[in-house]
Amino acid sequence: MRILLVCLALTGCDGGTNLGPVSEEDREALIRSAATTSPNLNPGEKIKINVFGEDRLSGEYEIDPAGYVSLPLAGTIKAAGLSKPQLEQELAKKFRGEYLRNPKVTVDVASFRPFYILGEVSKPGEYPFKSGLNVLSAIALAGGSTYRASRSNILIQHIGDAGFREYPLSPTIPVLPGDLIRMPERYF
Repeated sequence: MRILLVCLALTGCDGGTNLGPVSEEDREALIRSAATTSPNLNPGEKIKINVFGEDRLSGEYEIDPAGYVSLPLAGTIKAAGLSKPQLEQELAKKFRGEYLRNPKVTVDVASFRPFYILGEVSKPGEYPFKSGLNVLSAIALAGGSTYRASRSNILIQHIGDAGFREYPLSPTIPVLPGDLIRMPERYF
């Protein structure tokens, strides 16, 4: 009976689903995509929309949890999942069709979703995302690793992933907005 209780207790200490090590191909794809493409917009991000010559339509707006943004005259528009250029085109089409002759719309991200780091770091918690951030920088922001931390691997769950993926602890691994990072404990 004691063995069963110990097994159940240890099972409850699991930090989430671990999907195992990431393949070399997936790792390279992550690095390429972080470096070459603009990320899609996500719920919780603040975006700055500028409609040239139309101050009443320009401003900062937050993408709601369902992925929509509400704008004057344009109404509610799906923003999550779109890139900045795609949202610019959607807004220009909406304004052109109903209100303006030839609108010039720009979209910038005013603040990204934060990333979260937990596990064997000195200060686990929520941290603001900055472009170009990698896992070693994220660990430094969290006060560095504890003496119990693994020195070779890190676990990351990106938005939309079912669980954590294991990556080598390397400066080439980028952090993306909304990532959940877990610094695992080493075994010996």
